[in-house]
Amino acid sequence: MTVASAHVAGGGTTHADPAPAGGARKRSWTAYLLLLPGGLWLLLFFVIPLVQLFTVSLQSGFPGYPGYYYRDVNIGNYGTALTEFAGHFGRSLLYAGLATFFAFILAYPLAYAMAFKAGKWRNVMMICVIAPFFTSFILRTIAWRQILADDGPVASTLKFLHLLPGGHITETWMAVVAGLTYNFLPFMVLPIYASLERADARVIEAGGDLYANGFTTFRTVTLPMSMPGVIAGTLLTFIPAAGDYVNADLLGSDRSTKMVGNVIESQFFKVLGGFPVAAALSFTLMALILAMVFLYIRRFGTEELL
Repeated sequence: MTVASAHVAGGGTTHADPAPAGGARKRSWTAYLLLLPGGLWLLLFFVIPLVQLFTVSLQSGFPGYPGYYYRDVNIGNYGTALTEFAGHFGRSLLYAGLATFFAFILAYPLAYAMAFKAGKWRNVMMICVIAPFFTSFILRTIAWRQILADDGPVASTLKFLHLLPGGHITETWMAVVAGLTYNFLPFMVLPIYASLERADARVIEAGGDLYANGFTTFRTVTLPMSMPGVIAGTLLTFIPAAGDYVNADLLGSDRSTKMVGNVIESQFFKVLGGFPVAAALSFTLMALILAMVFLYIRRFGTEELL
């Protein structure tokens, strides 16, 4: 009989034996080893390139020699980004906001139908949602250009209804927003569906039992229960849409619809000595998006994402 068991038999209070320190230390090292591959990946392919890009943003380009810079500190690149290209930043955030809004309007009914109404068709609808990921982002955008062309089904229908006074959709802001909405719609559908699918349908049905109409039940029960998915979907849609340049390049015009992503791409690949300005534009866009995400999360709270 051990000392602990004898003490229990005698009616005394028990005291757990201290856990061996060696086992805890071994588990701690195991956790660090499991984190090592991911940490190295982030260090090599995210942190180091980001630091290098920030260093480039503070230098002056060597005219005519891309990739060569003066060894100086030039914060004027950020001044150029905030003054000369301020309109492009505003346009990018506006287009991303509109695309996120329209994606939410389209995604929520679809996610609701998949979660509660689809039945045996749920898997088919899920395949339809994720099927666009099986093709290239650029190919999807080119296909969307054909749909929005002057002789395409959308423009032809709007012309027939006299709802398209300009005569065309492509090379307008509407085409760019439509392309962004289409390409990032699955990023809104899937998180909302995941939240609704986890929701207790009996709670929603209780709203009807308490004589609440459909809108009241949605506003007070269904929408709050799906807010984690709405917040996640909003972030997953807005952030990549704000930095996108493919849709504006293929669906928009050269000037009136150009987003900041197009300017960054042009400065990197078409302007000699434009690397520092492109890097400054990239970090400015990153700072703006992070600030907006911070305000958004502060408004709704990170606990909604859990």
